[in-house]
Amino acid sequence: MNILSKKSLPLGGFAGLTEHRLVTDRRVFGSRKAPNTFDGIGNFVYLADAQFNPHGQTHMHSHKEIDVISIMMNGRVSHEGSLEHGQSLNTGEAQVQRAGGEGFSHNEVNPDSTKNRMLQLWVLPDESGQRAGYKHYTLKANGVTRIYGGKKNQGQTFSSQTVIDVVRLSSGESITFDEEVLAYVSQGEADFADENSTFSAQDGDLIRTFKTKITANSNVEIVVVSQSV
Repeated sequence: MNILSKKSLPLGGFAGLTEHRLVTDRRVFGSRKAPNTFDGIGNFVYLADAQFNPHGQTHMHSHKEIDVISIMMNGRVSHEGSLEHGQSLNTGEAQVQRAGGEGFSHNEVNPDSTKNRMLQLWVLPDESGQRAGYKHYTLKANGVTRIYGGKKNQGQTFSSQTVIDVVRLSSGESITFDEEVLAYVSQGEADFADENSTFSAQDGDLIRTFKTKITANSNVEIVVVSQSV
């Protein structure tokens, strides 16, 4: 079990936001990989825990051949750009933007006079040259919401061998993963137990682990990234 806490990392950012970057995979960042950050798993290559300043924005920028996943933790953002212009992302919602070969441009804006909080993840596509696309999700109040990955013959999520689930558990509930996972505790506290060790995790902890039981010590939200076989 390997553990990385956002509290141990420097606070960075750009434009109208500040962020802790926990995953900067060397396949994408190369020599620009941030010190002490994790590499990803499967095609998952980036994780940032960000806060937008009041009325802050990223400004219009483009992506190509990357899938951009945003999970809204607190507050909201207004989404502008070539995919679903005018869509809002509110607390407890997630959006997935597939750039594909044609790419997309977007700007994310905090419309409010208080800070918000958003997680952003990047995943490389299994296949290049796909069409750009957009999907929006409302997270289940309790249980598992799959927001990314799965087989090609389903339309609920963008297909990928890399899978992203948002797990919400009430205090005392547990869930088990048999495969290797990267799990980011985005809210609450939980105990992680694998074959060799245990760890009491809290908001801001990223855990790489294998054959693991997770037990909630409070109402908890965990973003779990794995690779399907």
